[in-house]
Amino acid sequence: MDEQCRNCPALCETRTQVVHGYGDVGADFLFVGERPSRAADESGVPLVARDSAAESGTEVDTGADADTADDLRRILERLALCDATSPADQPELENVYLTTLTRCRHPERPPTAEEIDTCEPYLNAEIRMINPEILVPIGDRALSVLGTDYTTTPADELVLPDAHATTIRGRGFELVPMEAPRDRTPAQTQTWIEHFADLMASDYRQTKGRQKR
Repeated sequence: MDEQCRNCPALCETRTQVVHGYGDVGADFLFVGERPSRAADESGVPLVARDSAAESGTEVDTGADADTADDLRRILERLALCDATSPADQPELENVYLTTLTRCRHPERPPTAEEIDTCEPYLNAEIRMINPEILVPIGDRALSVLGTDYTTTPADELVLPDAHATTIRGRGFELVPMEAPRDRTPAQTQTWIEHFADLMASDYRQTKGRQKR
């Protein structure tokens, strides 16, 4: 994983660092968001990191990025996949790995399709390394990319909110899509947690040579 990647010149000018994946490298569950948040750009931890200023009460991440961090952290804690006492910028994760479609952040816009394509080898390398059982795409863009690359389901059937809290058979994986926090109701969050908890309690492991935990 190249920490000095220069493949997307526009993003190189705005990032603090390249944000690769984070978590348990032997995880069964791999969550994929769209891009690093401002806090992730600062800390190097995707999806759940909060701004270091949060503890002091000064300016912190706001908007969709902050919503995603708080929301996903609470979900992981409820599923016993994250230690609730661990630091905000260095969460202790068990059986879960977090990553994003792109590795660098532009503060004023989402990544372009070309930038997502350029970062795809990093995502593919992480998926091959982790070899998870379940992929969790968060939001429409992550679902579109993972659904296209890792399932045989027609693209027009891979849409949110219809696919939210469902299980989609993939090529050696299963996908459990999650609606993005900014578009999701509390009831939808509860539905997803219940669906995922049921899946965790089931015999979800595929026949891929993985030793059972």
